[in-house]
Amino acid sequence: MKIAVCVKQVPTREWQPRLTDDKTWIRESDASFELNEPDAYALEEGLRLKERHGGEVVVCAAGPARVAQVIREALARGADRAIHVEAEVLSAADAFGVADALAGAMREEAFDLVLTGLQSDDQGHAQVGVVLAERLGIPHATIIMEVQVEDGRLRVKRELEGGWFQWIALPLPALLTIQSGINQLRYATLKGIMAAKKKEIRKVAPGSPVATRQRIAALYLPERKKQTQMLSGTPAEAAGELVRRLRDEARAL
Repeated sequence: MKIAVCVKQVPTREWQPRLTDDKTWIRESDASFELNEPDAYALEEGLRLKERHGGEVVVCAAGPARVAQVIREALARGADRAIHVEAEVLSAADAFGVADALAGAMREEAFDLVLTGLQSDDQGHAQVGVVLAERLGIPHATIIMEVQVEDGRLRVKRELEGGWFQWIALPLPALLTIQSGINQLRYATLKGIMAAKKKEIRKVAPGSPVATRQRIAALYLPERKKQTQMLSGTPAEAAGELVRRLRDEARAL
């Protein structure tokens, strides 16, 4: 099988975000970055499918030059080669812009299976995978918890609401968005890190100008506020007032 795994570089979870002066994006010069965790599960699933069915795993990423960090990490974990659609504007592009850029670079490869993480840790729109499937003209399924390949077809388990699951069948080629926790992640070994230095990373420019359909008007950081109110009266009166406020104002009851 020829498997593509789309990965994204996102700010680390421990980093305290700082905004640009116009408050429309983060100050990337101050940020530290890592591999998007849901994409790590997609990569692991791709590597396991390769081990069972043969073939190759190709990492695909879109973004500025710094994205090479997570590409190398994916190669060190076991991917065979990579495609990097490199453009500075892709660092803050929406799902349509990213999907269009990836589709242009991936279409000629004719992948049997494309895997993405369910969503990204930074924007969390969960849209790149489904838009990419439409751009490639292949069927897709989302929130996948198990993948089986049988006689050139896919049988996948989807997570639904309320603890329910759904099994569906798809033809190949297809695209799946992988749910976190589907497998146990592997980490790069020293041998894998050394081997990654020799693996191919094909850099390409977006096939057309990156066009976005969404615009970020403003970002803000959550404010931490503390407010204390003293309830007067007898203990019974204070308790009654507390219940009223929890019910009518906080709506906690």
